[in-house]
Amino acid sequence: MHSFRDVATAAYCPRKLYYRQRDPDLGESIPDGVADRRQVAFEYDELLADETALLAAPIEVTPTTFRSRVGCHKAGLDAWEQLVDPPARDAMLEGKDARGVAHKVLEQPLAPSLVFAGRPPEQGVWEPQSVHLVAAALALSWEREQSVERAFAEYPAYGVIREIELSARRRSQYRAALRTADSIDGPPSRTENRQKCQACEYREGCGVQTRSLRSLLG
Repeated sequence: MHSFRDVATAAYCPRKLYYRQRDPDLGESIPDGVADRRQVAFEYDELLADETALLAAPIEVTPTTFRSRVGCHKAGLDAWEQLVDPPARDAMLEGKDARGVAHKVLEQPLAPSLVFAGRPPEQGVWEPQSVHLVAAALALSWEREQSVERAFAEYPAYGVIREIELSARRRSQYRAALRTADSIDGPPSRTENRQKCQACEYREGCGVQTRSLRSLLG
């Protein structure tokens, strides 16, 4: 069974998933600062109330922008109280096709929320993150034997929370990524979007066939 992360990686770059499966230890470490940024998603109310704490928080926007964005979510999201104090945190979910961790699980409506350390797009969520969210929602639905029709994406360093519906298009993207993950038995073609390579931990050895990636990276 695939992990949520693997299916999302298949949507981002199948070749990266191939290298991760080949030398998995190289992709296991959490980059510096990611845990601190994720923690912000559990401190929204505290940061709104405490100027000193907000000034020290690992956010990528001004305190004024953060307060404005989070304040709008607080006023406009029906699920706000559950996002601030989730019924379940870091819940392991196992579905029919994929398994992984949901950072938060809400009960009304039943929905997972995933916390992303990076920058959000102007609208919606990035496609690999959409696939990740659908994987989590379907696994939650499978476990609870209930319909799950939405999920939440949080970008706490930017004070952004996005609620998405599990539309037919998103489900189709997930199924395509799952098929890609299932089909990998050799190195896929390199991505044409080389911007994706800049932050990839496998970029130095990508394409080399004769030695293991672990030995190439020392």
